[in-house]
Amino acid sequence: PTSPFPSQFVLKHKEFSHLREVKAFPNALNPHKEEARALVRAMVDQVLALHEDLKWFHIGCDEVYYLGEGEESKQWLQQQGNTPEKLCLSHIKAIASYVASSYPTVTPIVWDDMLRGISEEVLSESGVPQLVEPMIWDYAADLDVESKVLLIEKYRRCGFSKVWFASAFKGATGVNQSLTLIGHHLKNHLQWLKVASNSPSDVVQGIVLTGWQRYDHFSVLCELFPVGIPSLAVCLQALKNGGYSEKVKENVEKLLGMSNLEVDTFMSTSSGTFPGSNILTLVTQISFYLRSSVDDLLERNRYVTGWFSPYHRKREIVHPIIMHHFQPDAISLLSKWNAVVQDLQAAMEQVFHKCTIEEWMEENVHPSLQKLQQLVDDLDKA
Repeated sequence: PTSPFPSQFVLKHKEFSHLREVKAFPNALNPHKEEARALVRAMVDQVLALHEDLKWFHIGCDEVYYLGEGEESKQWLQQQGNTPEKLCLSHIKAIASYVASSYPTVTPIVWDDMLRGISEEVLSESGVPQLVEPMIWDYAADLDVESKVLLIEKYRRCGFSKVWFASAFKGATGVNQSLTLIGHHLKNHLQWLKVASNSPSDVVQGIVLTGWQRYDHFSVLCELFPVGIPSLAVCLQALKNGGYSEKVKENVEKLLGMSNLEVDTFMSTSSGTFPGSNILTLVTQISFYLRSSVDDLLERNRYVTGWFSPYHRKREIVHPIIMHHFQPDAISLLSKWNAVVQDLQAAMEQVFHKCTIEEWMEENVHPSLQKLQQLVDDLDKA
């Protein structure tokens, strides 16, 4: 799997920041600098050195916002016949040509969004269709089949001999989403199956099931991989069987060791026997109940809101009789959640780097747990 944003990862660093297209933004490379091309070539070489038997190599190229807005690009664009589209195509061509000449057995793949709006004539003349295979991405549940079929026909007329599809089995439904809504991703794959059945069979190379770990290099984590495994299983089985049925569902349940696979809603109680299923179970508990149980106590318990408000807490006053109405609840809720979080911490340590665990906990657990801990501490003080 390649990051869709390798340039962000590199251009955020001080030693490469001078290669940015726009000085303030780390998301696009300046295509006019020889050093920038050399950097990309070095990245290609490093990846290919680790993967010797590759047939295809994804060189990225999606969402290149701000391309053409750097000073050198502005000057280049003032020359007769130069356009942002041609700038993009010439950069793709340079990188793809490098892959083709240095690694003759490897075919470069590019994301197709920068190509979609370019006219057939410009695409045909660029020489790019002979060098790369476009990967058409769409992660929507209501993906428009007809427009995809027309897009494939357009790419064919331009000279692209093969295309790829890209779907998503997790991610794409919310930037800080913690649970995977299987139904959304299943529908996305069923739409792609329709696109495939309406396209010539010799055109489609395959489909890549993307599973996002973040929306981009600077955003928070979305669903963890173990959380997305049931969705991955459902989507793969749907592709393999050409659709989804009760029989396919039963097969997936058997493979995952799950008794009730919920597709149209989030599973409120999920357990399975697949590797990582313990993480899914605990993440589900936390996502469903942690925040609501803490908010119930802090914002909807009349004893807390009436007799231990921020005003009381600041002054450390509490009515001793009233305190007994909610202190035991607060303490037992805190110890219950601390136990769940400790279990999740231990389960995550088996598979994740510690910085991933830290980030997930700070995002999804600490806000509620700290509020609860603070209430208990304030009670002790009062």
